[in-house]
Amino acid sequence: MQAVKREWQKIVYNALRELSQQKGVDPENLELAQVISETPPKPELGDIAFPMFPFARVFRQSPAQIAASLASALTGDERIGQAKVTQAGPYVNVHIDIVALTEEVHNEINERGDGYGENRSMADNRTMIEFSCPNTNKPLHLGHLRNDSIGESVSRILKANGSEVRKVNLINDRGIHICKSMCAYKEFGDHKTPESEGQKSDHFVGDYYVRFDQWSKEDPQAEAKARKMLIDWEAGEPGVNELWKRMNRWAVEGIEETYRRTGVSFDAVYYESETYLAGKEEVLKGLDRGVFYREEDGSVWVDLSEIDLDKKVLLRSDGTSLYLTQDIGTAIRRHADWPFTRMIYVVASEQQYHFKVLFHVLKKLGFQWARKLYHLSYGMVNLPEGKMKSREGTVVDADELFLQLQDMAAEEIRSKDREDHVGDVEQASAAVARAALNYYLLQVSPMKDMVFDPRESISFNGNTGPYLQYMGARISSMLRKYEEQDRSEPRGRFKAELLVVPEERQLIKLLASYPEIVIRAGEQMNPTLITGFLYELSRSFSKYYHDHPILHNEDRDLVVSRLELAKMVLQVLKNAFFLVGIPFLERM
Repeated sequence: MQAVKREWQKIVYNALRELSQQKGVDPENLELAQVISETPPKPELGDIAFPMFPFARVFRQSPAQIAASLASALTGDERIGQAKVTQAGPYVNVHIDIVALTEEVHNEINERGDGYGENRSMADNRTMIEFSCPNTNKPLHLGHLRNDSIGESVSRILKANGSEVRKVNLINDRGIHICKSMCAYKEFGDHKTPESEGQKSDHFVGDYYVRFDQWSKEDPQAEAKARKMLIDWEAGEPGVNELWKRMNRWAVEGIEETYRRTGVSFDAVYYESETYLAGKEEVLKGLDRGVFYREEDGSVWVDLSEIDLDKKVLLRSDGTSLYLTQDIGTAIRRHADWPFTRMIYVVASEQQYHFKVLFHVLKKLGFQWARKLYHLSYGMVNLPEGKMKSREGTVVDADELFLQLQDMAAEEIRSKDREDHVGDVEQASAAVARAALNYYLLQVSPMKDMVFDPRESISFNGNTGPYLQYMGARISSMLRKYEEQDRSEPRGRFKAELLVVPEERQLIKLLASYPEIVIRAGEQMNPTLITGFLYELSRSFSKYYHDHPILHNEDRDLVVSRLELAKMVLQVLKNAFFLVGIPFLERM
């Protein structure tokens, strides 16, 4: 549809230039960018509208007068083919040649298949995108799930726009928070293991982080012990190092299991323990060059007055690192490993200050690529019951939430006696759970806070992932029924001119607009554009399917033409599903 709009923009522009010459106006006063396309408020008004307001001063006429002259000039013009041009007040409205558009979209979807919607608009970009970034002191929670959904989806959208993409994760496996879990295990663990307790390994570690919070309220020495353990770890004390390796292994193995369950993957994984020393080294180099300064207590700081902030510590007085220190080292190593055009950090909005400082520090250190760093910020997500607190053990656990969604999906399948139809109920319910989770998390603009309602997300009706999956399965079922019909009678052929009812026009225009939606989603790094498109397409097809018979029609050509339209819808649904992490199901 974007190509159609661009073509009409040029037609209107050229017609305006011709009109200006007739009226004695200098055509050089007109610019192509002034010709703006809009969508009329009602379908009966047309498919594209061009407001004439920008040209009133040039023509010294009212916008309505210009629109009337332009519509009259274009009517019957061979440039517009079978399209129709009308005036509505100050607007020139275009009723496009829907038959030509239908043939064009039909051919392109059939030729490109899974590649329909993909483009090369970002072919010159090498994009590294960091997301998830769990700590090894606790399992993933609902906040991680939103992060993962956004990161995975944006990665796929950027690839669809031609960018080379490298998905990276940073495992935060060192620091005071890790030492708190270790201290609690050393104090209360009694040589227990995840296997001995029959517990998922990351949950086992997370329980000790919660236990530390309880212990610190009872024993004022607990915090000091954790701080001492951090110093011992950075000094390489063997006993502390061995405990650290064991508990980190438990945590990472459990987290990777959650990734497999939710469909998340990475091209490279970095560990904070491997990059924080490089960060310290860069800070000390900057100190020697006068980029940073040292306070009397020995701590190292950066002056942030250039970006209207105060100052920020980079190394503590005891020489230990902070998050910022290791992020400096990690960024430098990543660019050395895979020189990127830009680097995107998918991190919650509460870290906006952190990234403003990080990007500024890297620029002060002289890294030119630091100008291409971007913080893709997103809002908080909670359950209806309220806010989560990790250290108090009140987080919404990712594994438990996913299993809850899977159980609810299985219950829905069984309640409708669909077990035999779907085949493997466990596999199907897991796919439905993933669709429910990703779609619900992505349908809200990333910047906004949101509440995740599990029961609402899993519904097979309404604006949900399972509803979209059901629509895809419904079309698949219809296509199977057609293939199973008696073939003794001759079959019809596709005729674009038969698809003329308003609902068919709407579907064709939606299908034609999909490539444009993918481009905009990539430019804005916003999966919400894809989820919104999916719901509109599914809802439009549902109404069409309800009001207009597809298989049961005397006109064989009309049957085939409408089936081809359904196939086009199905293909675009599949393509858009992939971009937002919705598994396609042929049967539901």
